[in-house]
Amino acid sequence: MSAESEVMDLSCPLPADHYTRIVTGHGGGGRLMRDLIDQIIRPELRNPILDQQHDSAAIELSSKKLAFTTDSYVIWPLFFPGGDIGSLAVYGTVNDLSMAGASAKYLSLSFILQEGLEMQTLQRILHSIRRAAEQADVCIVTGDTKVIEGGANPGLYINTSGIGEITIDPPLSPFAISTGDAVLLNGDIGRHGTCIMALRENLQFSPEIESDCAPLHRQTEALLRSGCRIHCMRDLTRGGLTSAMVELAQCAQVGIDLQEEAIEVIPPVQSACDLFGLDPLSVANEGRFVAFVHPQDTARALSILEQESPGPVRKIGTVGEKKSHGQVRLLNSYGGQRILDLLSGEQLPRIC
Repeated sequence: MSAESEVMDLSCPLPADHYTRIVTGHGGGGRLMRDLIDQIIRPELRNPILDQQHDSAAIELSSKKLAFTTDSYVIWPLFFPGGDIGSLAVYGTVNDLSMAGASAKYLSLSFILQEGLEMQTLQRILHSIRRAAEQADVCIVTGDTKVIEGGANPGLYINTSGIGEITIDPPLSPFAISTGDAVLLNGDIGRHGTCIMALRENLQFSPEIESDCAPLHRQTEALLRSGCRIHCMRDLTRGGLTSAMVELAQCAQVGIDLQEEAIEVIPPVQSACDLFGLDPLSVANEGRFVAFVHPQDTARALSILEQESPGPVRKIGTVGEKKSHGQVRLLNSYGGQRILDLLSGEQLPRIC
């Protein structure tokens, strides 16, 4: 988050009437943009690397294996039960690194702000980003800010990129999934997508549906430190459990059998899915993941996850033979089965 003009005194707060909304003049390289960065954004996110104010961050990494990921967040509304666009951006990027078996170290953070956005809204999101970065043990080291023409409901968009260190060998991979692997899930599903849909439609459920937006690094790192043979992990974001299972099964060319009764959907989420005509297995999550574990390590991995996870941890399935060609079956206790497949279109509007 650099600018070319002189460094301003960060100890001098902005006058109360100086900023109430983002205005067009913030979009250039002049004083308004400098004030926005130096007096609103940088004080909230400052750290020794960001304070160097270079166009690029100079960082140190000891590992020879790095994971790198990027994502953009366009969710509306900006705030929702259980989180907001700021915490979602941090956790989403950290979680993508965690799924690769990497420990997140550094993030970039870029804002695209719409003209007319209230400054109080931006400050609230910055507070959330700072708290989320602290909780996720990651450092924001560089970024950018742009202002674009506003709309009927001025908002903001966030792009993040993350770098993490991989210390495990061999690395996690869909190609490492093996016949007999247990499929473990760290909680109930469908919260995030139904939370956003209920908020957009002004519907209330009892109890309130709260997003599962959360960092996953402590759970994944505990698994990897334990010595359990973890072959692959995948977070259940867009497309939910179904998309993750089908994509992994097709990539590894294995069959996967899931037990319907082992997959928990809380009553308010199920009610929302019934109302919206959604399949909870295909609804997005932001704090859930599956781990493919060697069968002999299943009990130990479950015990570790139970200590680290807020939700119910369960074995929900088993990997079958390679000859199954990527088929995923949902089995129930009555002997019935359903073949799971990718949706032909988007089940939900953008929820991240």
